[in-house]
Amino acid sequence: MSDPHVAIVGATGAVGHEFLRVLEERAFPLRSLKLLASERSAGRRLPFRGEDHVVEALADDSFRGIDVAFFSAGGGTAKAYARLASDCGAVVIDNSSAFRLVDGVPLVVPEVNAEAIAGHDGILANPNCSTILLVLALAPLQRRCGLTRVVVSTYQAASGAGQRAVAELRSATRAVLADEPPPTAAALPQTLAFNVFPHVDVFMADGYTREEDKMLYEVRKILAMPELRVDATCVRVPVERCHSESVAVELERALSPTEARALFAGAPGVVLQDDPHGNDYPMPRAYSGKDPVAVGRVRQGRVFEPGLTFWLVGDQLKKGAALNAVQIAEAL
Repeated sequence: MSDPHVAIVGATGAVGHEFLRVLEERAFPLRSLKLLASERSAGRRLPFRGEDHVVEALADDSFRGIDVAFFSAGGGTAKAYARLASDCGAVVIDNSSAFRLVDGVPLVVPEVNAEAIAGHDGILANPNCSTILLVLALAPLQRRCGLTRVVVSTYQAASGAGQRAVAELRSATRAVLADEPPPTAAALPQTLAFNVFPHVDVFMADGYTREEDKMLYEVRKILAMPELRVDATCVRVPVERCHSESVAVELERALSPTEARALFAGAPGVVLQDDPHGNDYPMPRAYSGKDPVAVGRVRQGRVFEPGLTFWLVGDQLKKGAALNAVQIAEAL
């Protein structure tokens, strides 16, 4: 697997562009790069390491000679092509939800459960962006004290819904600032300009959304805690990039906020930024384009005993998608 031949499926999307940036930033030792997308995107040129690479249309024979295939083109494309790619000898790292909860497919955050990578049969799943950010903070607490319950509210950026959602946020914001009615929302279920709404992905029969279900079941799988209780409310906010999360946890054993801060400060993939009296805490603007998840406002919980409450921020396109997938490939 040294110096692999690499393919990116969905190269022209927001996460596809992020893959290119991360591979370049980390000097990933690839031997060749193939960019794949839909027919309508074929022929576009994307820069990588000082050279333009032509995007090719995804086809059944696209994966001959490919060692690692990053997929970020939706669940339908993953279901149609991922197994075909692995049958050609590629290891697939899929960013969609298609395989995350499939038995035998590792769901991996390398700082948390890198040992699961060895169990792959040609496909590995990249978790949901909000889940990745959350488990980086939960894992050190689980290891030290054990977890019983997690309540989380997310504050999710427009770019989590794709490039069209960001464009829609910008155009709607300009309209409102000009005292004009915002255009009808299309990429998002509601206008996001000067607004928030608790609607990320589709609603399920029980009133929770599919995004909230992802957080429940994916956290359980990554932490190997099938009975862990996780209650999530996922909210879209008028931020272009970086998700935030408010988290309250019930622990099996007590942990003081001071001990928790030290734990977070030493956890891989996490940085501590926690001086609220100095107005110093994580915010999306500060962590856009950054690798780590930042944790702050760590305090004793008022509902769970023993428990903690804290705030976190992370770039959902970077660590929440492309970076995590590239780290999986690096581990391979």
